[in-house]
Amino acid sequence: MEAATARSVARARMGSGLAVAVLLLPFGGYGLARAGVVPDGAPIVLGLLSAIAGFILLTALCEEKAPFRHSSSRLTAHTLTGERSVDLDRITTVRLLTTFSYGGAYRTLLVRDAHGVRLGITTERSRRKLRRAIEKADANAVRGARRPRVSRAARAHLGLARARVLVGHTVLAFLLLTVSGSLYVVAVLRLGGQ
Repeated sequence: MEAATARSVARARMGSGLAVAVLLLPFGGYGLARAGVVPDGAPIVLGLLSAIAGFILLTALCEEKAPFRHSSSRLTAHTLTGERSVDLDRITTVRLLTTFSYGGAYRTLLVRDAHGVRLGITTERSRRKLRRAIEKADANAVRGARRPRVSRAARAHLGLARARVLVGHTVLAFLLLTVSGSLYVVAVLRLGGQ
């Protein structure tokens, strides 16, 4: 099991590295354009393609895809980088990632366990398993056990806190994505125009 976990974490890191490399392609294209190897407009074309591919890839890398398996203490699912299995008895963090598509919000619960395995939970069945695991960890924390760090937005999405928290989280996520995407496009356009 330890070898499988190590391979899963290594594949996830390679996938994340690939997504970051895709996002950095326009800046490499700028260097090649300055050297005269590629046309001057190459960073702009690379930037538009990289922005779309990189942001989609970053959010989709760890999301669960069918088929998936559930046991009393594990969630196992296929992802773009292979199979991942999260130990529900040893959860360390749970965060809510909100992206936007076709005018609506798309939410993924990012769960990390003590082994460093990260899984993006999107299905109702997995959310129910995660909710029970968090409730169990909270009950054990009363007896002195360590409690996982669960964001307020993740708790609200799981129904463990007031839903009003999701409004603020959604607005902040929208602003963050809009501002960071705009800054990325501005940087690429400036590099392409020089």
